[in-house]
Amino acid sequence: MTALHRYLQRCTTPVFILFTGGVAMMTYISMYAYRKPFTAATFDHVNGWDWSLDFKTALLIAQVLGYALSKFIGIKIISEITAGKRFAWFIGLVLWAQLMLVLFALLPPELKIIALFANGLPLGLVWGLVFSYLEGRRVTEALGAILCTSLIFGSGIVKTVGRWLIVDAGVPEFWMPAVCGALFLPLVILCIWLLAQTPPPTPDDIAQRRERRPMDRAQRQAFYQQFGWGLTALIFTYMLLTAFRDFTDNFAAELWIELGYGNAPEIFATTSIPIALLVLAIMWLSMWVTNNLRALCLLHWVIIAGFALSATATALFQFDIINGLWWMLLLNAGLYMSYIPFNCILFDRLVAVSGSAANAGFLIYVADAFGYIGTIVILLFKNFIQPQLQWIDFVVTGSYSFGVLGMLLMALSLVYFTRRLRARSLSPLKACYE
Repeated sequence: MTALHRYLQRCTTPVFILFTGGVAMMTYISMYAYRKPFTAATFDHVNGWDWSLDFKTALLIAQVLGYALSKFIGIKIISEITAGKRFAWFIGLVLWAQLMLVLFALLPPELKIIALFANGLPLGLVWGLVFSYLEGRRVTEALGAILCTSLIFGSGIVKTVGRWLIVDAGVPEFWMPAVCGALFLPLVILCIWLLAQTPPPTPDDIAQRRERRPMDRAQRQAFYQQFGWGLTALIFTYMLLTAFRDFTDNFAAELWIELGYGNAPEIFATTSIPIALLVLAIMWLSMWVTNNLRALCLLHWVIIAGFALSATATALFQFDIINGLWWMLLLNAGLYMSYIPFNCILFDRLVAVSGSAANAGFLIYVADAFGYIGTIVILLFKNFIQPQLQWIDFVVTGSYSFGVLGMLLMALSLVYFTRRLRARSLSPLKACYE
């Protein structure tokens, strides 16, 4: 036990939140240096690539396939892993991902696809390892809110670094991802060590949020069967969110170019700031809702509101009421309002109210595994079914269709869980709104 570990056991709650949440956020932002920088390149006219599938789309599909497979593997690994093994897993995953980026730079075009697939395999486990240090605490919402800002900032930061390496530093496109990963390697190793100093939940945490235990296969099946219909609605909703969020993120460079901001590489990071502040405030406020059922219901409404905001912003953009910059800001604000709760506090509250000795990592990885299938379907649809459709037109159509379907699925989930959990509350519907 280190001095830092002992200090975190006795420090004040605000200090614990800021330190642990900040370290978790920086850890995951650093992870993006191994996953997202290649999306800042366009890879136009790649010599030796003669396939009908666009080269960048092929890279994205390959990495997402590896990432999605990792999520399915993570259903078992993350739900069963013990605290003592997390640090070694962390270091091994990051070093493997960096090695694959070096191979990506060295190999011919067809084999670069395989390198990106292998790069995605370890990265899909990182989120579950990070969140396993944070879940099951009375301050999980605050910790999760800080961590989840990495989902908003992280991609923009590393893509800004990636564009800077290409445009200003003159690094070739194929070497840029490996160089970016090498720059972040000391930071990510430091952050992993600092995160490993986090003490376990206190007895008061366990009393309010339930004990979080590793889950074997039988326990995972029993939990899913207990809430099958509601979890299925949530998983389908998350598939929509993941597919749409990944599309707008992976092709952000193309979208900004069409909107007239192609020569402003800093826009990836600067437009993330107001979105992060909004989502951070919403998630932070949910920490003060101590009734787990009430919080679960309120999070459903936040997600529904996010879908509505994205669709409304698109309508305003189409009617020339707002410009492209404001459209992207509001579109992504709504998208992240819906997306972020799934990655931490929604499932943490569900485990807490369920009365089961489980862990949120299992539910997050079930949702993630199927979510990235949606990403692959969208990429293939855009490339083969509607290849001539402009990026902006595709996003406009998606914001409407996904918005309506997402709100419907979340409404069904809300009704299901309030009825299913009736036995644990005399009036669950009343609990949602008091």
